[in-house]
Amino acid sequence: MNSKTGLGRRLFGLSVLGSGLTGLVKVALGETPKTPPPEPIPKAALPKASPEAAARKNRGNPRTLCYVGGYTRSGPADANAKGITLFEMNAETGVLTQLGQITPADNPSFLALSTDHRFLYVVNEISDFEGQKSGSATAYSIDQRTGVITKLNTVATGGADPAFLSVHPSGRYLLVANYTGGSAAVIRIESDGSLGELSDLVRNTGPKMPERAKDNPPGNYAVSDHSASHMHMIQADVAGRFIIGCDAGLDRVYVWKLDPEKGVLTPAATPWLTMEPGSAPRHFCFSPNGKVIYILGEQDSRVIVADYDQETGAMSVRQTASTVTAKFRGSTLAAEIGLHPTGKFLYVTNRLGDSIACFRVKDDGSIELFDEVWERANYGRSFAFDPSGKFLFVANQRSDSITSWRVNPDTGNLDFTWNFTPTGTPSAFAFLTLDNV
Repeated sequence: MNSKTGLGRRLFGLSVLGSGLTGLVKVALGETPKTPPPEPIPKAALPKASPEAAARKNRGNPRTLCYVGGYTRSGPADANAKGITLFEMNAETGVLTQLGQITPADNPSFLALSTDHRFLYVVNEISDFEGQKSGSATAYSIDQRTGVITKLNTVATGGADPAFLSVHPSGRYLLVANYTGGSAAVIRIESDGSLGELSDLVRNTGPKMPERAKDNPPGNYAVSDHSASHMHMIQADVAGRFIIGCDAGLDRVYVWKLDPEKGVLTPAATPWLTMEPGSAPRHFCFSPNGKVIYILGEQDSRVIVADYDQETGAMSVRQTASTVTAKFRGSTLAAEIGLHPTGKFLYVTNRLGDSIACFRVKDDGSIELFDEVWERANYGRSFAFDPSGKFLFVANQRSDSITSWRVNPDTGNLDFTWNFTPTGTPSAFAFLTLDNV
């Protein structure tokens, strides 16, 4: 960029000199010289619009933007991210094109949009915020014309290494899972989108669990940390009445009721669901009607299908399904679980095995594995669908890349796009549609 700009300026300098000589000749001939035109602004200094945005300029079609977070601090694995990267997605091909510069951020490992999509919230997966044994969360405002984010403020999460956050459906609270801190945090969201004080912090305790589950895939040497409580995910149910939290260290899925005015959590009548010892429940998702919950065990790479009582928050397990085929042998750690927007298909990423498990969802909510797709990269930490549901994107933490697949809406089959987007140690996505361009 700089070398090209410098070359442009040198060439422009020659053109100005040429104009000056021409002017002297014209003066000698009695002609009035013309003032040279001002030097144009170098293209590199102008904000860049993607080809998709330029093509839409006169059509008014919506834009699909994607924020990607990643690891910026070295630890157990490499950390090559620089912060939060903004991309624009081509609606036809799924290609991601970077827009502008990366927004610096400290270990922005997970992201979530506000309910009105005007703000972006990010966990900073650290353990030394302002000298405390705590991580932090940061709020950003989103320019509704460009998608560019501006930092509002950063607050402590009350526990170390927050790994997940979500916004309550009311839009009034940010829910944070502190992994090393072993706690669930509730943070007030102010009217201007900034983050306020902690309204509650719940620390989990329980007996030490085994490092491996009995129902592990054959030959699995990978282990999950069961040294203490490790909250891995926290999110409201579909109705927003109860808050569900996966504790991968205690092998429990907690259920709390949230006071909408005070922002305080109280245990539900059945305070937790006990999972297979050593299974490390990591993430979950709900069926569209909120009556079925799908819980992913990280260590045993299994999905628990449970009926969910929306009045009490109680869960009743009715199915367990492996995320790898019966032929698989070796180490694997399941990472992310999610339903396609149609609710007809469920997908899971398996790290180490580097595959995507594809399930059909039956009318009663039970699931059936129909395919296991190679990720074509290493350590797919999370995935996300674009807002249309046409594409599935995987953040490959150890390959420094994002890969994508086109989703068949009728069969659920994944067709690899052969699009590789280079980005340092990516970990999570947040997609946004802008309608005013």
